[in-house]
Amino acid sequence: MTTGARVALIGANGHGRWHRRRLAPRHEAGEIVFAGIAEPNPVDPDAPVPADTPVFGDHRELLANARPDVVVICTPPGSHLPIALDALAAGCDVLLEKPPVLSLADHERLAAALAETGLACQVGFQALGSAALDELRASVAGGALGRLTGVAAVASWQRDDAYYARSPWAGRRAVDGALTNPLGHAVMQALAIADPLLCSHIRITGSGPTGDAYMAAEQGAATLPSRIEVERYRTRPIESDDTAVLRLTVPGGPPVVVAVTLAGEEFIPGEVVVTGERGSATLEYPTDRLRLPGEPGLREVPGRVDLLDNLLAHRADRAGVPLRAPLAATVGFTAVVDALGDAPPPVALDAGVVSDIGAGPARIRSIGGINDVLRRAANGLALPSELGVPWAHPPHTETVLQTTGSTAHLK
Repeated sequence: MTTGARVALIGANGHGRWHRRRLAPRHEAGEIVFAGIAEPNPVDPDAPVPADTPVFGDHRELLANARPDVVVICTPPGSHLPIALDALAAGCDVLLEKPPVLSLADHERLAAALAETGLACQVGFQALGSAALDELRASVAGGALGRLTGVAAVASWQRDDAYYARSPWAGRRAVDGALTNPLGHAVMQALAIADPLLCSHIRITGSGPTGDAYMAAEQGAATLPSRIEVERYRTRPIESDDTAVLRLTVPGGPPVVVAVTLAGEEFIPGEVVVTGERGSATLEYPTDRLRLPGEPGLREVPGRVDLLDNLLAHRADRAGVPLRAPLAATVGFTAVVDALGDAPPPVALDAGVVSDIGAGPARIRSIGGINDVLRRAANGLALPSELGVPWAHPPHTETVLQTTGSTAHLK
């Protein structure tokens, strides 16, 4: 990693605290200069920063006065595009939290700015830096599973009332659904495995814990899904969904199903099951545990490439060090976000299906039998309405028009 880069943070509260906790030790160790913070609200004391770090009320003021080399953008998703464009115009490389943008049109605008400036945009999908994902994708590319017949992701989490009161945009339809925010990694990991383009750029990159060479997939331009089908449900009075099943058709790749909930029963941290003609593999992406064909169970695969470290190394050697999560690799995820923005409101589930656990801000809503529904959807690459689930409704479907250039849109 290069030393001495000036790194600034735009959006310091909320998830910005996590970035503050990562940046401050790097500053103290002399690895970077924590050049400044832009935050319109008082910076909460939960994650102390170096005393000499300037704080600005506006990102433009920060860009003009702190003159950073890299900016980390951790603001509400609807503000990502204008802030990123301003940062690029100021000559900064960008680490942009997910979702990067909210439409394919905005994705194209940001991609054009990157091409014009020659600068870099890394997107905050931390799980794309996983050595377990590298090993799985290398196994797929090497033919260990044969021709892929399906990729399915399942996660069952619980979120309480306090979660939906955490910020003004929490629970808002376009930006805070289960698929696009808390469980967005499930969507991105599934796409990173199913996409024939993202799984074709394989090279030996180093040595594993035992000293053996291992293979990793470089991130590059992604394939747009050609068809997006989604069923979305909610257990509380919010605009967004807290439960959703998504099915994607990826040209040249296998069908993809992502079945997730924030109103779960027993905890499922997040599994991606990859099935091929020769066998199957499972990646538990939050824990970096992996099972390949012929193995008896999940095993830990240590090692994650930190996305900020990777961005700084890329700045030092743009040709030799590829980004792990470049904007170009996330276009399929943006297509999903775009489709959800156009989808009808999620279906409200009634009291006969949903029960309360706890009370007050810690109250959790749980859907009876939801884990079984998610498992069945994943195993069958099916939607709940196709499985005869009593509370299910027909899906919303979008077609993504493929083009020869960078432009694409939904129909």
